[in-house]
Amino acid sequence: MNKFSRILFYLRNEKRDIALYFIYNLLSVLFSLVSLAMLGPFLQLLFNPEKLLNTLPPLHFTVSALLDYLKYFISTLIREHNQEYALAAICIIIIVSIFLKNVFYYLTLRTVSPVRNRVMTRLRADLFSKILILPIGFFTEQRKGDVISRMSNDVSEVEWSIMGTLEGLLREPITLLIILVMLVFISPMLSLFLLVLLPLTGFIIGRISRSLKKQSNTAQEHMGTLMSILDETLTGLRVIKAFNAEKLVKNRFFSFNQSLNNLRNKMNFRRDLASPMSEFLGVLVLSIILWFGGRMALGTSAFGHISPETFMTYIVFFTQVINPAKSLSTAFYNAQRGSAAIKRIEEILSTPVVIEDTPSAKTLQEFSGSIEFRNVSFAYDDIVILKDINLTIRKGTTVALVGSSGAGKSTLADLIPRFHDVSGGELLIDGINIKDYTLESVRNQIGIVTQEPILFNDTIANNIALSHPDIGMEAITQAAKVANAYNFITAKEEGFDTNIGDRGSKLSGGERQRLTIARAVLKNPPILIFDEATSALDTESERLVQESINNVMQNRTSVVIAHRLSTVRHADEIIVFQKGQIAERGTHEELFNQNGIYRRLIDMQEVK
Repeated sequence: MNKFSRILFYLRNEKRDIALYFIYNLLSVLFSLVSLAMLGPFLQLLFNPEKLLNTLPPLHFTVSALLDYLKYFISTLIREHNQEYALAAICIIIIVSIFLKNVFYYLTLRTVSPVRNRVMTRLRADLFSKILILPIGFFTEQRKGDVISRMSNDVSEVEWSIMGTLEGLLREPITLLIILVMLVFISPMLSLFLLVLLPLTGFIIGRISRSLKKQSNTAQEHMGTLMSILDETLTGLRVIKAFNAEKLVKNRFFSFNQSLNNLRNKMNFRRDLASPMSEFLGVLVLSIILWFGGRMALGTSAFGHISPETFMTYIVFFTQVINPAKSLSTAFYNAQRGSAAIKRIEEILSTPVVIEDTPSAKTLQEFSGSIEFRNVSFAYDDIVILKDINLTIRKGTTVALVGSSGAGKSTLADLIPRFHDVSGGELLIDGINIKDYTLESVRNQIGIVTQEPILFNDTIANNIALSHPDIGMEAITQAAKVANAYNFITAKEEGFDTNIGDRGSKLSGGERQRLTIARAVLKNPPILIFDEATSALDTESERLVQESINNVMQNRTSVVIAHRLSTVRHADEIIVFQKGQIAERGTHEELFNQNGIYRRLIDMQEVK
């Protein structure tokens, strides 16, 4: 039951509708039983009309007494009217009972459907909300396609395998319980056989379905891999075509796709076995009941005697066990299949959020002093990336971080907006540990321009106004002008209302980067982080983007990560990283004259 604890948690808020569902279900089953109970008097009327009851029998809570009371009711109708009239009365009672049964059955569907949809809506919302607050480090260990698969395929699997059978999981046990109670009431002796046979059939079905959860988990993992391959293919389609790698990628996809096909076939074979097997086992139990009950009705059994009418009523009621049992076994199989999907979703929902506000966190109203790294170290999975970093970035200054790839520059910059938390030492803003501020207030003070422009499939205006979606066009236009983006935007047919496509695919690299700078300008933060913002651009685009950056950096505190050292010559301080540590620091002239690492980097780039 623990694997369904998330679903049960959501259902706690649906107590009213669940109560109504049980009431409607109970009434539906009871009216169904009323129509079945009329079968005995109906057969009596047709095949033994001479045995009419002329005196009202005493009303006791036994099957024979209830049947006698019904016989008296039919006998009264025949005496006062005729057999056709009594037959019509029985038919009307059956029709009314079945009508009411189906009315309440429809009400159960009307009640459970919104419950199911609300639960799935909450599950999707909670999963998406958790994805948003998880630290960036979580996604470096996860395939993006697998995360998307959990959000889409696994949630759909839960919806159809568990929530889709919620009706059966709730209704059929009620139906079975009521019918079994009636069977025990009709004949306790015959019902003893059921107490032995029904658990045995349940054990057989459970043994067959045991491996379904494991197969389903493997299938969901395969689907996640397929989504990852698809995502990588769409992202790298130019490279795939350029290197004639279509066959390699296709064979990889086809291999996982075929494996998924085989797994799903095995799962479906087991799932589809549930209904026919439960029906066969039900008929097998029915045959055993017919054998022993028939002998009791004939008076040849050592287990006692039962009247033929009571035995027929028992058999009619027992036949109503088969369909609910089939539905319940199918629902059980589907629940086993869906439990694997729940487990994969729960892995994300239960992942601890290691970067969050402390209970006493306060708001950083304004950045007014400095950013200080005090003996800061950072390790990820026991791999030390930064070690003993001591650095102070004063307000209004520009600090450049340079060094070879993997030296720790981007990691250091990521510590400032708390994308990661330090493993050792302290990161202070205005003399206070960054962990003592709220995340939102810290990030409100920071604007970031990354090497790869991150844009959304929306209009130019909406991409610029990401941090202030309700701001006016005047501010958006001004931000575009500061970022040298206004001219190319107005040259487009729809101007600021132009849709830029997926990841800004309708724009050039320089245009995309200038939009991200305009986005940072509109936010108007006191701290700016440029993470190799010009490294992937051509010379003309780099010049325009660098002009934009120079415009934006005025009167702001800036952290610039750069491979092209010509872009950081005028920084107030240049920090040279090597293997996660600060190897050199100083101005361009100071470092150039030292003939150290920085000078060698300049010589390699032929910067004079």
